[in-house]
Amino acid sequence: MKRNFNNRGFTLIELMVVIVILGILAGLIVPRIMNRPEEARQAKARMQIESLETALKLYKLDNGGYPSTEQGLQALVEAPTVGILPRKWREGGYLEKGKVPKDPWGNDYIYLSPGTSGDYDIISYGADGEQGGEGKNKDINSWEIE
Repeated sequence: MKRNFNNRGFTLIELMVVIVILGILAGLIVPRIMNRPEEARQAKARMQIESLETALKLYKLDNGGYPSTEQGLQALVEAPTVGILPRKWREGGYLEKGKVPKDPWGNDYIYLSPGTSGDYDIISYGADGEQGGEGKNKDINSWEIE
């Protein structure tokens, strides 16, 4: 009985061509991807602010107004004990996870009520955690989110 094996494989030159092509692709794609984490963090901050806005609207529906600056966003997870106390604070709070999220850079959101741009303002100071800035340090403000 005769077996006929076809032992074809890749030659060294073919493997080198594939490695060079992968290297060229990596050189073109990696620099573009490296800027994406900051864009993702900014998008996450905008989504978190929108979620906080929804919770604030539910709080207002139940209690007739927004939490004060003194009560802060913490009023969405714990019934306030200072300022004007809510009439019908929802058992379990207004945020699903039972805690106020930090912005994507690990800082607390700034909450002002009444705000300078509306009934309330929610602000993330960006990567540097300081007011103002450009690029990755740009502030993300609730009144600028569409």
